[in-house]
Amino acid sequence: MTVERGDRVAVEYVGRFEDGTVFGTSKHAVAAEHGLDEAQDRDADDYGPLAFRVGDGDVIDGLDEAVRGMAVGEERTVRVPPEAAYGEVQSDRIREYDRETFEGMVGEEPEVGLHVHARNGLHGDVVAVREGAVEVDFNHELAGRTLVFEIEVVDRRPDRSE
Repeated sequence: MTVERGDRVAVEYVGRFEDGTVFGTSKHAVAAEHGLDEAQDRDADDYGPLAFRVGDGDVIDGLDEAVRGMAVGEERTVRVPPEAAYGEVQSDRIREYDRETFEGMVGEEPEVGLHVHARNGLHGDVVAVREGAVEVDFNHELAGRTLVFEIEVVDRRPDRSE
C-alpha cells in the first residue's frame, strides 16, 4: 500500500540546500557529521523520524506531496522550490527600528545574528546594526531557498476515519 491523503506517516530525511549544505535532518549521525547537533544544542535523543498526517498542513507542501504514492521502505530525493516550502522573501517582513526602541523591546543590545521574539508572535533575526537603526528580518530562515530532501518513508498508518 502507498501513502495517501489522511495517512499518518513517519519519514527519515536529510534536508540540503542546492549547494549540498545540510540544514536539517532526522538522523543524529548526519547531524553530528555536519555539526548541526552542536549548533542546534541537540543530542541523539532529539532525533528521529518526522511524523505527520498527510494533507493536514503539518509540513511544507513540497514534502507533503512528495510522500504521496510512496511505500514504506521507499526512498526518494525531491527538490522543493520556495513556493512549495517557506515562500519567497517578503520585503515587508524586514523591519527597521531605532536602536533605543529595539533595546526597549528586546532587552538586549542589538548584534547581527541575534534571534528575537516579537510580542506579535513573530520570530526574526537581526540582519544589520547601524549607528541609529537596527534591521530585523522576520521572514522564515529558509524563505527564498530551494530545498532538496532525501526522504524515506519508515512507517505508514492508513486513515481509518472513513
